[in-house]
Amino acid sequence: MNSLRARLVLSLTAFIILAGLVTGGVTYLWAFNEANELQDSVLAQMAAVAAGGVHDKVGVGNVNLEPEARVAVEEIDTSHSSADAVGLNALPDGFHLTQRDGRNWRVLLVTRPDKTRFAVGQPADVRDEVARANALHILYPLAVLIPFLMLIVGIVIGRTLEPMARLANELDRSRTRELDPLPSEGMPSELRPFVASINRLLERVHEMVEQQRRFIADAAHELRTPIAALSVQADNLTHAKLTADAEERLTALRGGARRTAHLLDQLLALARSEVNNGDSSPPVVAADQYAKEVMADLLPLAGQRGVDLGFEVLDAVGLRADPIMVATLFRNLIDNAIRYTPQGGRVDVRLYRRDGKAVFEVEDSGPGIPSADIARVFEPFFRGSQPTGSGTGLGLSIVKRIADHLNGTVSLENKASATGLRATVTLPAASLD
Repeated sequence: MNSLRARLVLSLTAFIILAGLVTGGVTYLWAFNEANELQDSVLAQMAAVAAGGVHDKVGVGNVNLEPEARVAVEEIDTSHSSADAVGLNALPDGFHLTQRDGRNWRVLLVTRPDKTRFAVGQPADVRDEVARANALHILYPLAVLIPFLMLIVGIVIGRTLEPMARLANELDRSRTRELDPLPSEGMPSELRPFVASINRLLERVHEMVEQQRRFIADAAHELRTPIAALSVQADNLTHAKLTADAEERLTALRGGARRTAHLLDQLLALARSEVNNGDSSPPVVAADQYAKEVMADLLPLAGQRGVDLGFEVLDAVGLRADPIMVATLFRNLIDNAIRYTPQGGRVDVRLYRRDGKAVFEVEDSGPGIPSADIARVFEPFFRGSQPTGSGTGLGLSIVKRIADHLNGTVSLENKASATGLRATVTLPAASLD
C-alpha cells in the first residue's frame, strides 16, 4: 500500500461499495413499502366498489385469477358460525394481517351503513413477492452504476496522477550530466512546490559537480609542470655515472614519474570529457582519421612491449562529436589493451559502420577481466579485484562517460574461444558529406 494511486482507488472503491450497499438497502425497503402501500390502495378501491351494493359471497379458495392479481371480496356472515367469519368479525374496520386457510392474508374490513360487513384481501406472500420484484427492479440500475463508478474513479485518479508520472519520466530521461531544471508549466499547483524544490536541488548538485570538475582540471594542470620537470631531471641523471644501486632507484623513480604523468593526463581527459556538454551541435569528424592518428601515437608503446598492434577493419565513418572526445575514447581503449596484453601478444582494432551506427572494437590477447569485476570496471579508480599493470583505473570510466555523452554504448566481454577481452563502442554515425 505504498502507492498513492492504490490507496485512493481502494479507499474510494470501498466508499462507493459501502454507499451503494446502504443506498441499496434503504431504496429496497422504501420500494418494498411503497409497493405494499400501492397494493393496499388497490384493496381500498376494491372495497369502495364493493361497499356500493350487496355482492355474492366470493370464497377465497375459489378465486380463479393470476396469483399476483388475486383479490378476494367476501361478505362476513356470522350466521354459519364460521370460525374465520367470527374471527374477522371481531376485528375493527381497517387493514389487518390474518390467517386464512393456512396462509397469511392482508385484509381490509369495511362496515356498510346497514351494519353489514365485508372483507377485501390478498395473500401476503403474493403481495410480498410483487413488492420484492418491484424493489429489485429499482436496484438493478444501482448495481450497474457501482462498477461503472469504480471504473470512472480509477480513470480519474490515473489522469489526476499523470503529471507525477510525467515528472518521473522527465527525470528518467535526463542524461547523467545534464542537470536542466524540470518544467513547471502544466503542472498542478500541488506539484509546483515539489518541482521547485527538485530544481533547487539540481542547481546545488550542478554547482558541486562544477566545483569538482574545476578542481580536477586545475589540480591536474598545476601538477603537470613539476612532474614534467622531475621527469626531465630523472632523464638527465641517466648520463651521470651512478652505482648499480643508484641506477635501480633511478629506474623506479622514472617509472613513478611516468605513472604520475599518465594519471595527470587521464585526469585532464576526464575533466575535458565533462566540459562542453552544452554544445548541442558539435561538428562532424572523420573518426577513421583520428583512429589512425591515435594508432600512430601508440605504436612506439606497443613496440616497447612487444605487442602486435594493427587495424583489421578501418572504414570511413563520420561522427558528430567533439574531436578531443573522439581521440580520447580511441586512445584510452587502445592504450588499455596494450598495457594489459603480455609480451608477444596481439591487439586488433576495428572501425566500421553497421545499421547506421559507428562501431569501434578493440580486441586483445590479454588475461581478460574476471566476470565479477566487469560490472564495476567503469567506476573511476577501480582497477579490479586483482589489479595488475600500471593503470590508473580511469581509462574505462572516461570511455563510458564519453560514450554516454555521445548517446552511445560501451560493452566489455571476455573472448570465449581464447584468452583476451573485446571492448565494443557503438555510436550514432553521421554522414561525412
